Amino acid sequence: MRPVDFIARAAPAALALPAALALLTAAAPAPVGAQSAPRLPFAPGETLIYRITSSRFGDVGEGSMGVAGPESVRGREAYLLHFDFRAKITFFTVEDRTRSWVDPAGLASLRYHKKERNPLASRTEEVEIHPEELRWVDATGRNGRSPTPAPLDELSFIYFLRTLPLADGETSELVRHFDPERNPVVVRVLGRERLRAPIGDFETVVVEMKVRDTGRFGGQGTLRLHLTDDAQRLPVRIETSVPLAGTLVLDLIQATLGDVGPGPEADRVGHSTTHSSADTAQNFLRIPTAADSPAH
Repeated sequence: MRPVDFIARAAPAALALPAALALLTAAAPAPVGAQSAPRLPFAPGETLIYRITSSRFGDVGEGSMGVAGPESVRGREAYLLHFDFRAKITFFTVEDRTRSWVDPAGLASLRYHKKERNPLASRTEEVEIHPEELRWVDATGRNGRSPTPAPLDELSFIYFLRTLPLADGETSELVRHFDPERNPVVVRVLGRERLRAPIGDFETVVVEMKVRDTGRFGGQGTLRLHLTDDAQRLPVRIETSVPLAGTLVLDLIQATLGDVGPGPEADRVGHSTTHSSADTAQNFLRIPTAADSPAH
């Protein structure tokens, strides 16, 4: 199946989000059946574009995340996950460039780079992660022991969530971050709901993640994800709160889907559209809507 290019026209978009990714930072053994290696719902070629809005300042920028590769990291094949944004909030510029090289066979992070600038601080991280040796070392020489042979970082964690069953009401304490100081992360499945997004209406599963982080405001962050309630688990909306900007909402406005290979959902995906109509765009993307739900 070739990649699907789905484009929904929308007004130039929104924000900065150092904290949203900062919230995606810990994890632990997945609950129900996550130890197996199922067909991943993402693949190289996937690119997601978001309009980002602030509850205090309105539209402030645009962000993107996606999957590239495969590349070789110390002789192992890895997907390159990436997240980028640059936004202006009043007189301040907020930037984030994050890269994660992850082994798709076991969803283990092998390398992590992050450059972040916001009104309160700037930082650069470059970490080599050795899952089989349960250790990591950064560019400054700081090092430590990982608590799991399948460690994650703050960016790869969101992709890991997309692989989980996510049963309503389920609460899990995850210990999968490569740095044990960031563990555990508490993940709650709040339920299913219909979401009206810029590209259409979607049936979604709502997931809340609380992350312990003494280096961030308040020592803890909360991230809320609206993932499509289907095999792809596309993050249609991401919400978080940060100092200065208030509540940040990232709404998906454009998506290019990678080739995830044959599977039960493969024939749900259409080809491409540049129509402005959300209904038409959704028909091409073929993410189930409320009308697709079976009657009870």
